[in-house]
Amino acid sequence: MSLAPIALFVYNRPWHTRQTVEALLANAEADRTPLYVFSDAPKNAALNGAVAEVRLYIRTITGFRSVTFIERESNYGLARSIIDGVTRLSDEYGRVIVLEDDLVASPYFLRYMNNALDFYEHEDRVISVAGYRYPIKHKPESSTFFLKGTNCWGWATWKRGWDLFEANGERLLAQLRERQLMTEFDINGAYGYTRMLKGQVQGENDSWAVRWHASSFLKNRLTLLPYKSLVKNIGLDGSGVHCTRMIQNPFDVELCLEPVSVEQIPIEVDAQVVKSLEIYYRSARQTRNWNAVKRLGQNIKRRLFFLK
Repeated sequence: MSLAPIALFVYNRPWHTRQTVEALLANAEADRTPLYVFSDAPKNAALNGAVAEVRLYIRTITGFRSVTFIERESNYGLARSIIDGVTRLSDEYGRVIVLEDDLVASPYFLRYMNNALDFYEHEDRVISVAGYRYPIKHKPESSTFFLKGTNCWGWATWKRGWDLFEANGERLLAQLRERQLMTEFDINGAYGYTRMLKGQVQGENDSWAVRWHASSFLKNRLTLLPYKSLVKNIGLDGSGVHCTRMIQNPFDVELCLEPVSVEQIPIEVDAQVVKSLEIYYRSARQTRNWNAVKRLGQNIKRRLFFLK
């Protein structure tokens, strides 16, 4: 079996990058897997040292079938870098596994990803495979399940899936409005995907992930997820460009340390899973609000301390 290449996107976090790579090397399939490391250039001079440290480390990586470095000469930003990298590898290999530098994978991540890519290769309604599983309370009847749209924390797709990606957020937003799908897109108002997409259109953010999710959602495509999470995000500590530090992390999961089987299940969304996801997102939103208030309180305390 020919294994899918990994596209790893790194920037200015050497410790996180090392954790991500070492976790991948714990997969039995690593030595048969091509690794492509896309290293973005610093946005400003203050980041030169951290980016240089990351690049120094990635040049030492061994243990994969091959390691290819793509060091950007100018700052692409995460969205442009991911869109370019995924397009390049899906065109070349027909499939690709995608990770960022703050995602720690299970030792069984690559087995699951490649098995699922093979199993659903010719099933057009399945657009991608996800490794991260939201900490919802609903327990599906099988080891995997489907959700509409996509998931951006450790995922894989085929060229046929990535060809459906629409980079123009304005077009996506117009379709959601015309087809009156914004409420469903926002999981009955539990999560602000529409607001995020509007922000991308208005230049307030440059999220590739919300455009990928909307592209899939509008095409009524599904993503396969494991019942137990094979990916853990270690980057919600304030070290990332796009994520603030979380005092309480509603996205935290226990990493699955056993194989996840990919078996024949109905290619449809379980309404109970969606309801559980809605409940989870509403709870997570309350936690994020609490985090914001807590950070504000901590900032005020610091300022009062320095005024003493």
